[in-house]
Amino acid sequence: MRKILLMIGMVALTGCATQKRSTTAENSIGDTRTQTVESHDEDTYLLRETSSDKSYGYDRSNPIKVGGSLESSGPRNERRFLNALLGLNGEQVGYYRAGSCCGFKTPNGFMGEGLLDKYRVYWEGGKDTLSIYINMYDKGDLKVPVGFTAKK
Repeated sequence: MRKILLMIGMVALTGCATQKRSTTAENSIGDTRTQTVESHDEDTYLLRETSSDKSYGYDRSNPIKVGGSLESSGPRNERRFLNALLGLNGEQVGYYRAGSCCGFKTPNGFMGEGLLDKYRVYWEGGKDTLSIYINMYDKGDLKVPVGFTAKK
């Protein structure tokens, strides 16, 4: 019964929960930011550093932690992050939300749990559409994932 109520609450908060799986505790820390988040404008973050970790953003155990759920800005923070990305050669990117997945424990979620949002990212001339996992509950330093650049 608790799981049913939890899922109903998560659907209400995040829009559409398509799948729930456990992930590692790595993404349940809450707030690991060491740098202030800067912005180009109100819809685009300024990303200054590229990750050297090839799993950053691509693996559900290492999602991009944009935070904002407690301030009701989680989905907007996800878009701010994605709006900052460019293709490897500076191409404009497009993206769409492919759904929620991958349940995890977090002090910032509904009843101590959250779901990752999965986005599909593409650009003109790109060979593939890439999946990016974003955590809107917890905060971490924001970096450009391997294979992308960022707006300057």
